[in-house]
Amino acid sequence: MEIILLERVEKLGAIGDVVTVKDGFARNFLLPRKKAMRANEANRKVFEANRARIESDNANRRGEAEAEAKTFKNASVTLIRQASNTGQMYGSVAVRDLIEALVADGHKVSKAAIVLDRPIKAIGVYDVKVSLHPEVSVTVKVNVARSPEEAEMQAQGVDVMASMYERDEAGFVEDYDPNAEPGATADGGAGPALG
Repeated sequence: MEIILLERVEKLGAIGDVVTVKDGFARNFLLPRKKAMRANEANRKVFEANRARIESDNANRRGEAEAEAKTFKNASVTLIRQASNTGQMYGSVAVRDLIEALVADGHKVSKAAIVLDRPIKAIGVYDVKVSLHPEVSVTVKVNVARSPEEAEMQAQGVDVMASMYERDEAGFVEDYDPNAEPGATADGGAGPALG
C-alpha cells in the first residue's frame, strides 16, 4: 500500500515521503496512529494544502522534545531486584518498571517512548533508548542490582558477577589425597562398609 508520511518514521522516511509498506503495517499501525495517510490524489492535494501547518506542528513538538531531552542529561535509574547467585533475576524489568522509575525522578515519559528490545532478565548496567519524538531520543542508564551496595559498585564500573567469582566463595573444600583408595575419606579411614 502506498502512503504519505505525516511524521518521520524510523527506517521508513520523513514528512511528506510517499512510501510503499505492507498493508497490515499501514492499517494496524500507521493509519490509526495518524502517522500516515493513504496516497491517493485527494489525500495528496489535502497534504500539500496543509504541508506548512503539519511541518510547523512537527517543529513545535520537536522543540518541546529537545527541551525535555535536556532534563535527561546523564539520567540514570537504579532498580533493586531479587536475583540468583548467577545474576539471573527471578522476574524481569519491563517498560512499566522503567516508566515508574523515570516518573519518580521527575521525567515525563509515555509507554511508547521507551524502546526496550527485550526485557532485562539479569543484573547489570544497561543503556535504554527513550524516544521523546521521532527525531529526538536520549539514552538512560539502567542499573539493575540485588542491593544498593551492589548498585553502587556497578555504577563505578565493577562487574559484580565477575568479582564474586574471583573471591573464594567455593565454601566447603575437602582435603584431597591423590594416592587415596577410591571411596576413602579425607581422615584416612576407609569408606562406608558395603554388604
